[in-house]
Amino acid sequence: MEKRIVCKFGGSNFKSRESVRAIIEAVELYRQPLIIVVSAFYGITNYLTEGIETVQNDESHVDELIATIKEKKMESIDFSIEDEAYRRETYALVGQRLDELNRYLLGVHYIGELPHSVKDRILSYGERLSSLILTKTLQSRGFDAQEALPEDLGLITDGEYSSASVDFAESEKRIGRNLGNRQIYVVPGFYGISPEGQINLLGRGGSDYSAAAIARAAGAASLDIWKDVDGYMTANPKIIPEAKPVPALSYREAAELSYFGASILHPRTVEPLLDRNIPIRIFNIESDRTRLVPLTIIDGTCPEGSNPARSVTYSDDFAILRITGPGVGIKGGVLGRITTALDQRGINIKSVVTSQTSINVYLAAGDLTASVAAIEEQKLKTVTRLTPMDNISIIALVGESLLEHPDQAGHIVAPLVREGIRMPIVSLGASEGTAYFVVSREDRDRALRIIHRNFFEKEGAAP
Repeated sequence: MEKRIVCKFGGSNFKSRESVRAIIEAVELYRQPLIIVVSAFYGITNYLTEGIETVQNDESHVDELIATIKEKKMESIDFSIEDEAYRRETYALVGQRLDELNRYLLGVHYIGELPHSVKDRILSYGERLSSLILTKTLQSRGFDAQEALPEDLGLITDGEYSSASVDFAESEKRIGRNLGNRQIYVVPGFYGISPEGQINLLGRGGSDYSAAAIARAAGAASLDIWKDVDGYMTANPKIIPEAKPVPALSYREAAELSYFGASILHPRTVEPLLDRNIPIRIFNIESDRTRLVPLTIIDGTCPEGSNPARSVTYSDDFAILRITGPGVGIKGGVLGRITTALDQRGINIKSVVTSQTSINVYLAAGDLTASVAAIEEQKLKTVTRLTPMDNISIIALVGESLLEHPDQAGHIVAPLVREGIRMPIVSLGASEGTAYFVVSREDRDRALRIIHRNFFEKEGAAP
């Protein structure tokens, strides 16, 4: 059988009642077997996340939640499925899934708490409703399509709730034997199954990651990600109107851009594909429904070109906790106690930069206050001051060969210094292909423009 392509349609592809029809048009472009991985309809996961907190104390909110979700789904079904018999069948199947969801929500209310296993199961319903509706719509249009839930395929995880990792070896064995000869399989993204059969979410935005894991297990020809934007650009075009398309990236470049705020891919998407060299192709569903020409291709090769940089990006979801004291960076056990204290509170450390007299811990912005409290509780004698740094942005310039030449550091930093941009922390060399620096939020857009002008707007500059 011809190699399959795995296609991922995210929440941005499910924004309105017309969305499913647009996805069908994209699917019609393919002439080989597909595995389609879908996210929840836009906003549904947030709605469920907020709703399950409310239903613990308010039983009436269960009916409100179900009614709102049902209204959105029925509107999509009415618009997308013209055949009356298929429409009635889809109503019934969606109703069954909503009844299941209703029972779980009532259970949360009656016990007054939210076990991790139940939370993961409830939040998986957004994707499972999307996969059901898309499957029935495809069938109503004559496609040989079947829904395949992760539990049917055998997408096995490490068993961690909320942010699980896929067990690639076990998933490859199971998915390889569970895939049949259907032309199209439709799979809900965002979750896998623990070895004990429990639903485990793969982290926020994890549908990209699950699609990549399935592409690996299925030996796919490519992973095609459909977005509502024009692939990767040299910068965010909302801030830099002069931004140019980036037609090719290496896996590492794509991963670094994702980590530092470019929202095209989930940061873990490339992880399952690296050693299989399965390319990722980015398409725009708003403009590419008449042709199958990718806007950006991501693979294991280093794109050619004279410009060592590919793109400049930023993230506002960073804060820094600076821990100061004589010898904190070299005294044994200090860093270990700090990281253990944060881990015990469920706080993820994004990065650590140390010197002899300070430890700079990079965190999600929302974790800064809790992190200060956690470190204060340790009463570390070597620590003389804790300095929380918020209202900052991390700007990252990414390119596979960016730091190969010794003069690049000055080329990156000097224009910012000349323009009076203050950078309390600069990191060159933590990754061979990334230079990043901290600026105040007020200086972010100006710093982005300076870097972009210096690397991408000079005559002959190309990503």
